[in-house]
Amino acid sequence: MTPQDKKHVRIWYWSGAVLVFIILIIGGITRLTGSGLSITDWKPIMGIIPPVTESQWEAVFDQYKQFPEYQQVNRGMSMEEFKFIYFWEYLHRLAGRGLGVVFVIPFFWFLIKRKLDRRNFRRAVFLLILGLGQGFLGWYMVMSGLVDVPRVSPYRLAAHLSLAFVIFGCCVWFALDLKEKHETKSHNYPELLFWVIAFFIILAIQIVWGALVAGHHAGHIYNTFPTMFGYWFPPELWLMQPLFLNLVDNMVTVQWIHRVAGTLLVLISILIWIRAFMLKTSFTVKKWALVLLAVLLFQYAVGVFTLVYHVPVWLGVLHQAVAMILFGVALGFMHFLVVSRES
Repeated sequence: MTPQDKKHVRIWYWSGAVLVFIILIIGGITRLTGSGLSITDWKPIMGIIPPVTESQWEAVFDQYKQFPEYQQVNRGMSMEEFKFIYFWEYLHRLAGRGLGVVFVIPFFWFLIKRKLDRRNFRRAVFLLILGLGQGFLGWYMVMSGLVDVPRVSPYRLAAHLSLAFVIFGCCVWFALDLKEKHETKSHNYPELLFWVIAFFIILAIQIVWGALVAGHHAGHIYNTFPTMFGYWFPPELWLMQPLFLNLVDNMVTVQWIHRVAGTLLVLISILIWIRAFMLKTSFTVKKWALVLLAVLLFQYAVGVFTLVYHVPVWLGVLHQAVAMILFGVALGFMHFLVVSRES
């Protein structure tokens, strides 16, 4: 690949990351406004065309009325209210299709022009497979809320959100791999790399449990901080049998794990920042450590306010968006340390 080819492919990867981030925000609004079950069928091609005429709107509204969410939650809602929730789900699906177009068309152009080397060809195919899988997984998640209980499965929600982070992370890592490497003195900081990898692993777990918090609506209970209504260990933590079910099914335990993991991430990020100075690292390493700590502290504060104020839409969306930014920063820091060690 020529430097120009690398630049074009790198921009392509970054555009994918940005679009995934935008879709994450739209998805967060869709979930928090209760809009996710407003479209009750999946038409990957024809679904691009929204209802336009009054009769078309009446038809999709009548279809929505046949499902549990309308019958159990939104019975009696007006057409205008339905159009509001329909808009966000439609926009979410449209953005997903747009991301597919942004990936597929440049991919074939790069392929025809022979601008991809073997490694980036494999990576591009991998991203396309992940994107296709995400579309199916999104519909699989919606299906879980169209029968009996009008709420999507927390596990399918966690899988859908986690795959979005995987796609975003792959785009970021692949783009960074194509960045021009300037001739600089290489550095090897094995201790920092260990702690950054540990941070990243715990952050990945934290993201999954954040999705479980959202899926179980666990942010609407125990809305005090730092204790949970005076408890450090609430009495409902281990009510379920077998005990391991509490980790993923007990909304109290799920929220408690999310709190503990968040606090652990703060402690590790402070340790990384301190060690970056004690080890007399380069200015760039110190900058990465400071940015990681700053973004995490901001995210922690947003999380606390989101909880205390019972998950208002704007705070819930901000909390989810900053999580992806933090994920990207941690990934970038880890990539820098890995490349520095190998150069």
